Amino acid sequence: MTEATLTQVGKISSFTPTIHYQVAMPQPENHLFEVVLHLSGWKLPVLDLKMPVWTPGSYLVREYAKHLQDFSASAGEQTLAWQKLSKNHWQVETGDRPDITVRYRIHANELSVRTNHLNATHGYFNGAAIFFRLPGLEQQPIQVAIAPPRSDWRVTTPLPAVPGQTNTFTATDFDTLVDSPFEIGCHQSHQFEVLGKSHELAIWGKGNADAAKMIPDIKKIIELEAELFGGLPYDKYIFLLHLASQNNGGLEHKFACSLIYSRFGFRDREKYERFMQLVAHEFFHLWNVKRIRPKALEVFDYDNENYTPSLWFCEGTTSYYDLAIPLRAGIYNDKTYLKNLSKEITRLQITPGRLVQPASESSFDAWIKLYRYDNNTNNSQISYYLKGELVSLLLDLSIREKHQNRRSLDDVMRLMWQQFGKDEIGFTPTQLKQVIESVAGTNLDDFFKSYVNGTEELPFDRYLEPFGLKLVAEDEESVPYIGMKLQAENGKDTIKFVEIDAPAQRAGIEPGDELLAIDGLKATANNLNDRLRDYQPGDAIEVTVFHQEELCTHTVTLAAPRPSRYQVVPVENPSPTQKQNYEGWLGSRC
Repeated sequence: MTEATLTQVGKISSFTPTIHYQVAMPQPENHLFEVVLHLSGWKLPVLDLKMPVWTPGSYLVREYAKHLQDFSASAGEQTLAWQKLSKNHWQVETGDRPDITVRYRIHANELSVRTNHLNATHGYFNGAAIFFRLPGLEQQPIQVAIAPPRSDWRVTTPLPAVPGQTNTFTATDFDTLVDSPFEIGCHQSHQFEVLGKSHELAIWGKGNADAAKMIPDIKKIIELEAELFGGLPYDKYIFLLHLASQNNGGLEHKFACSLIYSRFGFRDREKYERFMQLVAHEFFHLWNVKRIRPKALEVFDYDNENYTPSLWFCEGTTSYYDLAIPLRAGIYNDKTYLKNLSKEITRLQITPGRLVQPASESSFDAWIKLYRYDNNTNNSQISYYLKGELVSLLLDLSIREKHQNRRSLDDVMRLMWQQFGKDEIGFTPTQLKQVIESVAGTNLDDFFKSYVNGTEELPFDRYLEPFGLKLVAEDEESVPYIGMKLQAENGKDTIKFVEIDAPAQRAGIEPGDELLAIDGLKATANNLNDRLRDYQPGDAIEVTVFHQEELCTHTVTLAAPRPSRYQVVPVENPSPTQKQNYEGWLGSRC
């Protein structure tokens, strides 16, 4: 923040102007939201306006200001001078005029849960991606009026409506405005009640989503998570669901969540179950991270990154529960749970970066790494979602085994809610560790050193064995190991990833090379494994590629096959204690 802006902030505290936005979309086909900011009661010679660079819940600087165009400012009929001071900072010379109008347009053609999308069928936006922050006025209430392009378009948002005013809503402060997405259009709206609280499932897009089938399962998820935390911290909650061809995901809010899922992903049982995991994940966030959040996220800095080493808990522990909650709800059984858990362990174990980047470092570096995939990502980093999920698994099993299932990670979540979530007091990494230790009843210095802040392999068997389970490594392909992954694209077989210190890398093969032949015969992404089956570990093969349009041949010495899949399976002849532990964790064995 510049010195001039700091001076402004100090003066603003002496008066309370009113802030009113209007968002119109007269030609939705052009993907442009037309935004008008009305400011009344202004008393300073300049007005600072700052567009957020990121939105809470998605830890990447997205530069929302890049979508802003056609900025202008006026006071009555008089045009006001303005200048842009930085990428996201506009300053208007108001000349002490009390009533200021700012107009601008936002291009909205990116369909995701953290951006804006406008076309002939609907309008969707997130507050951080469309509204200015007024430095010093973040605690002021803000009204938002929506002007739909047609009379049959309606508005769905968690913000309360202003009585007596059509399509007008109010936010108590800027944080609340940012945390309240808007869906505008002819979307489906399904109302239902759970535990005396109102809920809505709003669905935009065509597909095979069946609300009558989904809502009973969503109710079960709500009831189970409410039971875990001791009630629901809201009067109304909205599930906003966008059906699309790509971009599955979600974004949590205090009183809503935005979901995007494959439009035809609801008939197939496995895809439907994955959707319910997404619902369980985003709903769990209304406690874990929206209210139980790290100290570093207690106050959002919309101009810069908020750094925390604890996203492994915020997102990873939530991911652990998004597998467990559908099991507890009866949406799938323990066999399916273990199959899904096996897939998660496989993802971890085939990622070389697990031995390079700790979970806490992955959390801290989310801003520059997780959402910025490149051809070395898998070699150098691990997702805090994934590592945190499996660290949480070990913590839960450790607590359950030590206390005969009378304590679990559930107790950690309840205690975090009581100590930090209810009053929204940010926790430090030390406080988080202390809470876990208090529930576990043991010192966890070595655990955190090795698995949260270190890169030691997670000892799955040590923690699974008391529950009558073990981890089995399998090689589905049984082919010598070369250490590269290919993808057929645009008529070429492109090497997309080369594992560090693998035979392919040691030979000089690089991501981006185009595979042509093995030992002088054509090789492709589709037949690579079949070709490698003709060889044995230790054999040297000639791999021919185009490297930046230059024909190159490398001698690659193949290694022994590597596991391609990990399965959590029952041990033979489990003891009565193992059976009891298993049932206390996952229920009766199917």
